[in-house]
Amino acid sequence: MKHFFVAASALVLMSGSSMAGTPSHLSSDTLRAVQLKGVDIVSTRATGTTPVAFTNVTRAQIARKNIGVDIPFLLNMTPSLTTTSDAGMGVGYTTLRIRGIDASRINITTNGIPMNDAEEQGYYWVDAPDLASSLGSIQVQRGAGTSTNGAATFGATVNMKTDAQPEESHTEINTSYGSYNTEKETVALGTGLIGNHFILDSRLSNIKTDGYLQRATAKLNSYMVQGGYYNGENFLKLIIFGGKERTYHAWNYDWKPGVNRRYNSCGYMYSDENGMEHYYPNQIDYYLQTNYQLLFHHRFNDHWNLNAALHDTYGYGYYEEYKRSQELAAYRLADFGSKSDLVRQKKMKNTFAGGVFSLDYHLRKFDASLGGGLNRYYGHHYGVVTWLKDVNGATGSKQWPAGLTPEWQYYRNRGLKVDGNIYLKGSYRLTDGLSLYADMQYRHIHHSIVGPSDNYNHTTGEMQRLDIHKNFDFFNPKAGVNWQINSAHRVYASFSIAQREPTRNCYTNSVDLSGHPLPQLDPRREKFLDYELGYNFHQGIWQAGANLYYMDYTDQLVQNGQLNDIGEAVYINVPSSYREGIELQAAVKPLSWFDWEINATLSRNRIQHYTQSDAVYDADWNVVGNVDTYYKSTTIAFSPSFILNNGFNFHYRGLEAQLQTHYVSRQYLTNTHERALSIDPYLVSDLNVSYTLHPRHFKSVTIGCTIYNLFDEEYESNGWGSRAYYQGAKGNEYGPDYGLSAQAGFHVMGHLTISF
Repeated sequence: MKHFFVAASALVLMSGSSMAGTPSHLSSDTLRAVQLKGVDIVSTRATGTTPVAFTNVTRAQIARKNIGVDIPFLLNMTPSLTTTSDAGMGVGYTTLRIRGIDASRINITTNGIPMNDAEEQGYYWVDAPDLASSLGSIQVQRGAGTSTNGAATFGATVNMKTDAQPEESHTEINTSYGSYNTEKETVALGTGLIGNHFILDSRLSNIKTDGYLQRATAKLNSYMVQGGYYNGENFLKLIIFGGKERTYHAWNYDWKPGVNRRYNSCGYMYSDENGMEHYYPNQIDYYLQTNYQLLFHHRFNDHWNLNAALHDTYGYGYYEEYKRSQELAAYRLADFGSKSDLVRQKKMKNTFAGGVFSLDYHLRKFDASLGGGLNRYYGHHYGVVTWLKDVNGATGSKQWPAGLTPEWQYYRNRGLKVDGNIYLKGSYRLTDGLSLYADMQYRHIHHSIVGPSDNYNHTTGEMQRLDIHKNFDFFNPKAGVNWQINSAHRVYASFSIAQREPTRNCYTNSVDLSGHPLPQLDPRREKFLDYELGYNFHQGIWQAGANLYYMDYTDQLVQNGQLNDIGEAVYINVPSSYREGIELQAAVKPLSWFDWEINATLSRNRIQHYTQSDAVYDADWNVVGNVDTYYKSTTIAFSPSFILNNGFNFHYRGLEAQLQTHYVSRQYLTNTHERALSIDPYLVSDLNVSYTLHPRHFKSVTIGCTIYNLFDEEYESNGWGSRAYYQGAKGNEYGPDYGLSAQAGFHVMGHLTISF
C-alpha cells in the first residue's frame, strides 16, 4: 500500500497548481454539467462511429434487475452472451461467455482499470459483490474491440464505469428477499456537491443465500466509498471498494438425474451405518479483496484533455477442502503413515498495482488518443494442512510429530507478472458521414513462477519444482471504416489482430513433477484475426442491426471438458480453429408504454484437424493405454450455435414490467461433438414487475417482484465431461463420464427500494 499512496500524493501535488481556480469562461452550472458525468478512461470505450460491435447497458437497465443476482445475469439480454451459476441461481460463483469465449479471454475493466486476475486472467464476480449498485453504465464489446488495458484483452470486453456522483444529497435503501433464503440489503448515501467542489458517496451491501444446490451457501459483503474534488478544468476522485465472500463449494457438477437435481457432492466425508451421507461443514471458498482507484482528469483546452489513474488491489483467500484417503507423502507428512483423511487449505495472497492513462486530441475532422498502462502483479500461492484424521481410521486427530505444527505448510510458490502496453488510435472524417479508424497497440509481458507446487514427485520424494520465466511482445493493430449513410442507416467494417499469453494453469500443467517441460502440453501464445461487418438502422419507432464476424484462430486455447481438483477448467492449444456467425438485433416501440426487443446469434465454431486422446483403464483404474480419435472438423466445446433473447417491456406511469426469454442451443462439454457429452438446449423466461410511488417526504418508493424461470424449466448451463475406455471381455469398452450444473426452477425475489 505504501507505493500506492506515495504515487497518489505525487499526482495530487503535480495537479495542485493547475487546480487553483475556475476559468472565467466556465460557469458553475457548466462545471456541473461537464464534470459530474462520471469518470472513466474514455478512450477504452466505443462510440457510435467506432467500427466494432458493442452494447451499452444504462444505469436504469442495471437497476431494474439488480435485486441480488451477479453482473453476468444483469447482462443476459446482451447478444451472444450466455451465463452460468455454480449454486444454480445467479448468486455466488457466476460467469459468462461471449460468442462461446470464456471468462479468461474477456477483458473486464472498471473506469478503464483492469480487473482480471493477472495470472489466471479470468474475473471472479464474487470477489466484488454488488458492484452493480455503484455502476453508472456497462459497455460490452464483442470481438477484438478497442485497445484496452488488462491481461484478458482477447475476444470480448466488459467495460464498467462507476456511477456519476449526484450534485444533490441522497439516501437510498434497497432490500430483497426470496426463494432459498436469498436476501440482499444495500444502503447508499451521498452528500451532493459541497461548496461547488467536493462530493462524497458511500455504499454498504449484504447478500446471502442458501443456494439452489444443497449447502451451496453464499455470504457476501461489500462496500464502496468515493470522494471527488472538482475545480475548473480538473477533477480528482478517490474510489475505494472491496468485498468479502464465503461460498460453499458447488463445482463438482455431478447431480443425480431423476433422483435429486439439488445434489452436491462437494465436502462429502462418509456415509454412516444408516446410509446417511455426512459432509464437511467448512468446505468453502473465502476471499477478501480491496481495490483503490485514484482518477484524475484535466482539460487543457478545446482540443486536448488527459485522463489518468493509479490503482492498487490487495487480495487474500483460500479454498478449504476435506480430502479423503490422501497419500500423506504428497503433503510431506510421510511420518504419519501412508494414507489418511485430512483438511487442507490452498491459499493465495497478492497485490496488483499500476497506472493507466489516455491523452485525447480533438480537432474538427480528426480525433486521436495516446494511451496505455503499466501494471505489476506479485502473488504467493501456498498450501497448509489444518487437520489430520487418525491414520488407523478412528475419528479425531493424531498428535502432530515433533517439529510440526497445525497448519503445516506443504508447498509455496510465487508469481510475478509485469504487463505494459501503449496504444495510438485515431479516426478521420473524410466526409460528414464517412470516417476511417486505426488503432495500434504494443504490449509487453514478463511472467515468472518459481517454487514448489502442490504436485508430488514420487521419484524424488519432493514437490514438483516450478521455474518458469516467460516474456512476450505483441503488436495488435486494428483498422476500420464507418459510414453514416444518413440519419437512419449506418454500416461499418473492421479488421483486427489480437494476441494473448497463456494463463498460469497452462504453465503449471505443462511441466512434469521434476519441473521439466512436457512438449505435448507446452502452452503457446494465442492469436486471432477478427473480421467484422455491421449494419445499423434507426428510424422512428424501429431499430435493427446485423453484425457478421469471422474470428480466425491460431493456437487457440480451448477447454477440453475436464476440471482440475479445485474446479477450474483445463485448456489445450489447438493449431487451427475459427468462430463465425451473424448477430441480429431489432427493437420496436409502437406505443408510448410498450417496446419489444429481440436479438439472436447464429454461429459455427470449429476446430480443424483435431485429435482426441483418451485413456484406457483396467479394473483397478490403472491407465494401461490410450485411444486416439482424429476429427477433420469438430465443434468447439461450450460454443452454442444459436442464442436468442427476447424482451417485452411495459411502462405506464409508475408501473413497469419486463418479460425476458433466453434460448441457448446445445453445447458440447468436450471437443468431440458427442450428444452423450453435451448440455441440452434450454428456454428460460423471467418476469419482473414493479411499481414506483412518489409519496410526501420521499423521492420515490419502488416495490416489486421478480419471478425467475417462470415456466419451471429443468435445465443445466455448465458442466464437465470426458471420454474413458475400460478393458472388457470384448476389448476396450467406451463410457462417457460427465457432470452437469443444474440450475434452479421456478423461484421468486421480492424487492423494495426507498429513496430520500
